[in-house]
Amino acid sequence: TLSSSSAASDVYKRQALDPDQRVVRRSVRQEILTSAVPTTPAISLTGTLREGLHRVGYIADEDLSTALWLAGELQRPLLVEGDAGVGKTALALALATSQGRELVRLQCHEGIDLAQAAYEWNYGRQLLAIRLGEHSDRTLSENDLFSRDYLLERPLLKAITSAQPCVLLIDEIDRSDEAFEAFLLEILADYQITVPELGTLRALHAPQVILTSNGTRELSDALRRRCLYHWLDYPNLAREIDIVRTTLPEAESRLIEQSVEFVQRLRREDLGKTPGVAETLDWVRALHRLQFKALPDDPEGLMATLGCLLKTREDRFQMEPRQIHRLLAGRREGTAAGTTTGVAGHSGD
Repeated sequence: TLSSSSAASDVYKRQALDPDQRVVRRSVRQEILTSAVPTTPAISLTGTLREGLHRVGYIADEDLSTALWLAGELQRPLLVEGDAGVGKTALALALATSQGRELVRLQCHEGIDLAQAAYEWNYGRQLLAIRLGEHSDRTLSENDLFSRDYLLERPLLKAITSAQPCVLLIDEIDRSDEAFEAFLLEILADYQITVPELGTLRALHAPQVILTSNGTRELSDALRRRCLYHWLDYPNLAREIDIVRTTLPEAESRLIEQSVEFVQRLRREDLGKTPGVAETLDWVRALHRLQFKALPDDPEGLMATLGCLLKTREDRFQMEPRQIHRLLAGRREGTAAGTTTGVAGHSGD
């Protein structure tokens, strides 16, 4: 007992007299515990998706690619809101192209109903089958007439019953009414459609669903709860230049930079309809076809091309040569020349 007490005392003394060694032991133990925790950055998880979008010409930032990746991993719809022309619809097309999937698109509009969005019965073919049955020995039952052979698939049912994974785009959902939103809840939550005559049709492969909205009306809370959400804003200067260069590699680099800078300043004007990325691409494409290498100093040379950017009568007549010259010079009324312009602090595509 005495020897064991002495040994314990020696250990205690060594620990007390050797604090550096205890620090080393503690740090080594902490390193071992830390190494057991995954430290893979989030960017590595979304990098493949982001690179795939870039290869097909869509420049997505980290926030957007993360939201898109999470929607796929969690098998949840992604609701993308933003102004017209920022690239919401193009996102779904680029996603389908990059993944080699079919894009199934449902364009919403006022008054859209079940027959246009999901399915309807082929009444003409059913009537023909009845007429043929009257002149034959075969008796048609109700089950014969209301079978999958007589069911016309619309976009929603087509996406649900697709034999391969697909991308389902429900475009401009804000143009539909609340009754149609209520019908979508079953599809968005369980990826299934109930046909009274056939029962419930469940998805063989859950489609990746992207809903877009321009914010023309407020969407229901029930719809929002079933979706992940991303706000797609106008891109900043550097990102928009990258977008235009990727889409129009044949255009002069100086023309692209000056044009995007001009559009960035134009968006800060009091316009009824702010030009989006789609308008920027149209304008640069038009200037390139007109053989511009850079923006001219004379605003008169650009007036005839402003229809690519300004889409209302009021906006078009508001932008007189004097305002165009000011924007070309990089100035705003009441500010000095050289003031930094653009949609600073925002990201998106």
